Amino acid sequence: MSHYLDQLNDVQRAAVTTTKGPVLVIAGPGSGKTRVLTFRIAHLLEQGVPPWQILALTFTNKAAREMKERIESVVGPKAQQVWAGTFHSVFARILRMEAAAIGYPSNFSIYDTDDTMSLLRAILKEMNLDAQVYSPGAIRSRISLAKSNLVTPKAYRENAEMLQQDRQAKRPYTVDIYEKYMARCKRSGAMDFDDLLLQLYRLLRDHPEVAARYQQKFQYVHVDEFQDTNFLQYAILRRLVKYPGSPENVFAVGDDAQSIYAFRGATIDNILDFEKDYPALKTFKLEQNYRSTHHIVSAANEVISFNRRQLKKTIWTDREERARIKLVKCLTDDEEGRRVADLILEQKHRHHLPNADIAILYRTNAQSRKFEEHLRRLNLPYRVFGGLSFYQRKEVKDFVAYLRLAVNPSDDEALRRVINYPARGISAATVDKISQVAGTREITMWDAMLLVDVNERARKAIATFRGMVEKWQQRVPAEPAYNLASDILRLSGLLNVLKNDTSPEGIGRLENVNAVLDAISEFTDSVAAAELTNDPDNTISTDRSLAAYLQTITLLTDADQDTDQRDFITLMSAHSAKGLEFKSVFVTGLEENLFPSFMSLDDPNGLDEERRLFYVAITRAKELLTVSYAQNRYRYGQIRTSEPSRFLDEIDTQHFDLIGGIGTARQATPQPVANPRASVSGYFAKPQARQQTRTPVAVPADFKPSPPEAIVNGVTVLHLKFGKGLVKNVEGPQGNKVATIQFKGDDLPERRIVLRFAKLQVVEG
Repeated sequence: MSHYLDQLNDVQRAAVTTTKGPVLVIAGPGSGKTRVLTFRIAHLLEQGVPPWQILALTFTNKAAREMKERIESVVGPKAQQVWAGTFHSVFARILRMEAAAIGYPSNFSIYDTDDTMSLLRAILKEMNLDAQVYSPGAIRSRISLAKSNLVTPKAYRENAEMLQQDRQAKRPYTVDIYEKYMARCKRSGAMDFDDLLLQLYRLLRDHPEVAARYQQKFQYVHVDEFQDTNFLQYAILRRLVKYPGSPENVFAVGDDAQSIYAFRGATIDNILDFEKDYPALKTFKLEQNYRSTHHIVSAANEVISFNRRQLKKTIWTDREERARIKLVKCLTDDEEGRRVADLILEQKHRHHLPNADIAILYRTNAQSRKFEEHLRRLNLPYRVFGGLSFYQRKEVKDFVAYLRLAVNPSDDEALRRVINYPARGISAATVDKISQVAGTREITMWDAMLLVDVNERARKAIATFRGMVEKWQQRVPAEPAYNLASDILRLSGLLNVLKNDTSPEGIGRLENVNAVLDAISEFTDSVAAAELTNDPDNTISTDRSLAAYLQTITLLTDADQDTDQRDFITLMSAHSAKGLEFKSVFVTGLEENLFPSFMSLDDPNGLDEERRLFYVAITRAKELLTVSYAQNRYRYGQIRTSEPSRFLDEIDTQHFDLIGGIGTARQATPQPVANPRASVSGYFAKPQARQQTRTPVAVPADFKPSPPEAIVNGVTVLHLKFGKGLVKNVEGPQGNKVATIQFKGDDLPERRIVLRFAKLQVVEG
């Protein structure tokens, strides 16, 4: 039954068959990570290890399920007895068996996000705290962060730095909310998702006899996506694996270059510093990429080489070339949306690609709007993943409902949605009464508000709400849509609610609502431009009102979707794309302050993570990769001039085809870079200076690459980008040798370069 090992390359086989002691597998994108992990467990079972002694921790239930299915295809039904699942599902299973030790019932409830938010709202109400200041989303995020770092309410109260942060955020009672929340969960016999980790750690720490039982049970511990573990998950792992007399049979698989979830609490230090905890660690690097073609792989290598802290590896591929990376420069974000949609149509015709083989990736979910509009224009089916379609997101629907109500007060559904959001003292019972009066008298809810029998407090709240909306209604006919919409967002209280939620999700919701304002601003600007057009037949509307704008998005918001349609183009954030692959990928919005995010630019660690996110995005592509940016983008209601992302500077121009230029025809012909030694920056025509990432190398006129076999240990070579360097080591199979080179004056101590694709000339030292 050893034939399964024949499916592995040499490095994969070595990792799978190393069964004793700590092992770290650094798995580059498309390098067969899942195969190595599953075959390793299958190999243990084939060697006679009982399945119940094997623990495999993943980050998704789908990954755990697929892992068991693959193992079963090799060793049969006993694979189902392996302890495999997500951190939360496995830990919940243990906690149910050991709950009494920590004072919980074995049938404890598990609170999801909605349960947590509901409980937090109840606590805020009891404490008479303003829910707009103490946003439940922000409080939930704060409590989650504390738990992930093993900060209990008691430790929180003793942590001067955290208390000071709360005071600066004008939420000094956060620690009191945390205490009440934990006490209420305990009283209700409930744990939230973070508690499943925190309480398991507490169980293993405070009950050595229980810890010993599971330490002996799990003789072989496996962790998938190790770079995504947080401080608490790693602390639990050490409790299970590192104890007196332990064989330390831990097998961790991951890629530091794909660590992109710091905002969720993940820490890259777990994988970078793994060897400090396990000095006997054996490390294997999976560097052969089976997914992508040479230009994509080389671009990924070049970009990630600029990160300061990393586990060195050089990804290589023997896949046949198909095309260079297409670089699309656009004047505006609307042009970017149009060009991407047109290029997709071109690819479908030229390469016969089904929609399911195509993905559009972006840094923020709010960017999806432009692509959705232009895909609809071409009647191309799509689905938005990692969130709802732009116009179906709650915050967008809330804002649009206010706009609809200002235009048409008879819109009962719009009224029902926003009458008490944000909270203004009109209870659900009062809304029900209004609805009953409207139904009985066959009038609108807007009219029924004047007739409903309620107490004085509710009557005043209704009158205030009606007065606010009536003022907006009076402004609709004559006022430009953007001016009125901006005031509605502010005066309704929606803006404050969104601003007060500083969690990553809350920031995303605020960006989405600002994207609606950007769309309205663009609409009013386009109408203003149309007014200057000579149009005697009045075929172009010059109505800049809110009512006119709402008419333009009716088809976008009300269009029916075929729920049975499976062949659709994928739209998702770069974060959501991790672990996926597509034949054709469009990575969009490559501008400074967007990708990389403006929030990362003052933090070297944050910038490194943004670069890893870009690395993940481009390595989703198997054959066709397109990257795009806009010189001008609507942000916060104004056109902002954008500078191209520094990440584009970090890719050698030999990997690019430049698509057209500003004002060219839609079906632009790819333009090979005339001088592949020139900086891509010359094509960008940047509006402002920015320190370049590299100093250009002076290239001699007689430069001629030497054959790979001439690159041996000890020789000096010249590289077009990095200059002169000393070859320290050459390794790898014939035809795919990798050289380790120390370049003079480089910002990195050494680089690893695949000789097959490198352009290196042997020179005198």
